[in-house]
Amino acid sequence: MLDNRKDHRYRTLAHARIPGVMEGENLLRDLSVTGCCIECTAHADLEPETQYRIEIIPESASHIGNFELTVQSKWIRSRGYASEVGFVIIASPKGKLFQRYVDYLDYRSSLA
Repeated sequence: MLDNRKDHRYRTLAHARIPGVMEGENLLRDLSVTGCCIECTAHADLEPETQYRIEIIPESASHIGNFELTVQSKWIRSRGYASEVGFVIIASPKGKLFQRYVDYLDYRSSLA
């Protein structure tokens, strides 16, 4: 699946939550300008092809504030009590913070 992506996905250490749906310790596993994947330590009660608002909490080393993304769920993989959810990004109300975070991830990946 990763080989067919238009935009490079960056690994991240950020946290993510969908208020009222996915609370708690959810990790933003990867991110690009067009999509993302969230890893949950509990069953994700989400519907495919549905729009959600995700709050992204970047790692403190990035020095970037929290921001939201409007996304549409594309796929859900559940394994026991854990889940992974793939999203397409529709909009970013605080686009500058989102772009700064993607730029930070790009820079960080270039150092590895």
